[in-house]
Amino acid sequence: MMAICSSLSSPQSPCLFSKRSYGDRLHSFSVSSRFKASTDVPDFLSADWLESRRKRPFGPRLNFSAEEAVQYQLDALKYNDQPRQDYGVEVMYRFAGFDPFERSTYFGPFFDLGQFERFRRIFHHSTYRVLLGHKERKILSSLWVKENRFKQRVWIRGSRPEEEEIFQFTMVQRVGGSWDGYWLTESLLHDGDGFSGGVAY
Repeated sequence: MMAICSSLSSPQSPCLFSKRSYGDRLHSFSVSSRFKASTDVPDFLSADWLESRRKRPFGPRLNFSAEEAVQYQLDALKYNDQPRQDYGVEVMYRFAGFDPFERSTYFGPFFDLGQFERFRRIFHHSTYRVLLGHKERKILSSLWVKENRFKQRVWIRGSRPEEEEIFQFTMVQRVGGSWDGYWLTESLLHDGDGFSGGVAY
């Protein structure tokens, strides 16, 4: 009797059934033994993979409008330390539209913001800290400068007594490249001198 082999089998791979004489019976290889090996392959996705994906910092989405992109960033800063410390600042960094290899005017003056730690410090050691855990906010004005450029001024009341500041978001919708269609933050400017007291940069 002829051996029955899959057309996908290589010449070296064993057939499921082969002609081997153990008396007059066909000897069949154990199908289960061929597939048992797959359980020995390491599972590179940990058991908590899905949960860890949910904990990743929130960032730009293609379906966000310019207004929504600003709102989500402010929400992240309002609850800055949830679910972990400076999660809100991480979200801001994800939305930031600057080149990490170039000095940026994201905060006004030219800063090297390629390292997240430098970006984070500015939020903690300048008038920008009012944004962290703020209690109240109000949109003062919104302006479409161009079809793909949007500005919004926001009044913020901080968590400390008599702490209030005004900030201006400039959002730009990217054209071309991997971020095509996404709204990213070109700048977040303080109304006035946001670094008058100095900054630990």
